[in-house]
Amino acid sequence: MLSSAYADNLRAAIDPSQTVPDLPPCDLPQHSDTTYLSIVDRDRNAISFIGSLFHSFGSALVAPESGVLLQNRGFGFRTEAGHPNAIGPRKRPLHTIIPSMVFRNGRPCMSFGVVGGRYQPWGHVHVLTNILDFGLDAQEAIDLARVYHEDGLVHVERGISDRTALDLAGYGHHVIRRSEVGDRDNGPIGAGHLIMIDWQSGVLIGGSDPRTDGCALGY
Repeated sequence: MLSSAYADNLRAAIDPSQTVPDLPPCDLPQHSDTTYLSIVDRDRNAISFIGSLFHSFGSALVAPESGVLLQNRGFGFRTEAGHPNAIGPRKRPLHTIIPSMVFRNGRPCMSFGVVGGRYQPWGHVHVLTNILDFGLDAQEAIDLARVYHEDGLVHVERGISDRTALDLAGYGHHVIRRSEVGDRDNGPIGAGHLIMIDWQSGVLIGGSDPRTDGCALGY
């Protein structure tokens, strides 16, 4: 899936005037709830952290001294011989844990993360594009309405106009409107938080996603 040849094949199938009806199956593992936090201290040490048990009670194993439940991301492995994600030595199970940092001139300038199952890689690109390409500030980049494709459906949030949704349908996409509230399958798409570090002014700039609980806090 990471090979240049695979990417070239997918790229060749792109038609700007029409959706591709049959994308090759990806066979991703199932997923469950995740949480994210970002911390920057007064010395500008930064932590970008995503934690997930993956399923209720994780692996059902508890670290004896701390009482912390251990995750079960090994669930993402396959036992089918020859499968790209088959269990084996020196391999990691496929998962969507992507805590991230952006560096400039060798120093961290942003600590951020987006959760939401398979939406995570999309979400990271959305936030980065909003900041780097469109010049949005930390909170605007997180707030901006989202679009997400999964299992043949294009999920659009309330902030996407009806005109845009109709245009997407005109290209052959099956468009699903997401509600303002609800569970992961019909509510807002993903959740992200970030801290930007302005080294010149010494200011930290935080942004927190209104789609979920959490806040940007300085003390």
